[in-house]
Amino acid sequence: MSGPFKALELAQEGIADLDVQLLRRKLRVTQSPCDTNATVENRQLKAFCSNDYLGLANHPNLVNALAEGAKNYGVGSGASHLISGHSAAHELLEKKLASFQEQHIQNARALFFSTGYLANQAAITGLARLTERGDLSIYSAKLNHASLIDGVRLAAAQMNATVNLFDHAQLTSLTDALKKDTKSLKLIVTDGVFSMDGDVAPVKELLQIAEQYDALLLVDDAHGFGVLGKQGHGILEQGGIQSHRIIYIGTLGKAAGVSGAFICAQDSFIEWLIQKGRPYIYSTATPPAIAHTLLKSLEIIEGNEGVKRRSHLNHLIQIWQDEMHFINWEKVSSCTPIQPVILGSNANALMAAKLLDEAGYWIPAIRPPTVPLGSARLRITFSANHSVDDLHKLITTLKKIEQEVNQKVNHE
Repeated sequence: MSGPFKALELAQEGIADLDVQLLRRKLRVTQSPCDTNATVENRQLKAFCSNDYLGLANHPNLVNALAEGAKNYGVGSGASHLISGHSAAHELLEKKLASFQEQHIQNARALFFSTGYLANQAAITGLARLTERGDLSIYSAKLNHASLIDGVRLAAAQMNATVNLFDHAQLTSLTDALKKDTKSLKLIVTDGVFSMDGDVAPVKELLQIAEQYDALLLVDDAHGFGVLGKQGHGILEQGGIQSHRIIYIGTLGKAAGVSGAFICAQDSFIEWLIQKGRPYIYSTATPPAIAHTLLKSLEIIEGNEGVKRRSHLNHLIQIWQDEMHFINWEKVSSCTPIQPVILGSNANALMAAKLLDEAGYWIPAIRPPTVPLGSARLRITFSANHSVDDLHKLITTLKKIEQEVNQKVNHE
């Protein structure tokens, strides 16, 4: 066996440095279905950390649909969509997803992906190829998800694009930059609901700017699809927004409870992405049984059960806003199931997460680079499967833990 080599030394030094900064992430093994009651490493915990907002991940109708889908279609697709992997289940799912946005996007058509990361990569890099190299400007919200950031970076490198960052809460810099922009293709990229703060992007205002300066608007509604809007169709439904300029991206592994993501846009844009979206062209299609299961999920989302689940979820959010008050910690106001509590230092966030774990709660500490330096936090998320009593007990526990953490910090 050979001795140490440089790459291994660098990896070990890098991991040690992460430990010093309290930034090393660790996997935890679950032994139960995704739900509010979780078995984690042989312990029972109340989970307030998943993105299963409607509580559908272990819904019996979806469990049955997955088994039925496997019986009908098998367990694999065998190839990419453009070879032989595009099944009848995929086709039905894409048509249903398009119908969710047809009132908001003219000639809507949808394209299904195995992950939201791939969907964002395909959308941004594919659209970037609509014009000549060097003739593209991308405007990206500063707090966008990593998949959007990486898509922008890759498109910029491939197409020599100009990239501008903007604050979604203050759009002056965006309009000022667009006024001077002479590129033939301009793309504004934003999250719909920002995943670490839970605030909603000003999509109407962004659309007005896009129309004024002839830009496309890409909205990643990962945390809004299924949750926002009367029928759960997402941020466009909630805002009553209509435009052929919108490239809408929704995730199907969060509120929809299953897996995958989709791009929905005007038919010509989708046809272009089928031809030029490399993650779509060169990825094996998601198992059709998953698509079959998602059809059942969409049925629940826009049906009476979905309405009831969203109503209960909104009731929990209102209780949190009314009753959860901290002395030193910062509660970020959000009208979504994402409710951040900012503690500042990595050490404090880790201490709070540890005390919560000891009290029977699963709420991990979120630290840089996921959030900005000095804003380490608890990212608390609600599910329609949480009861009012679950929430009241969490509020009581958090108040006690805040006092305990503050006492330890002051003592030190």
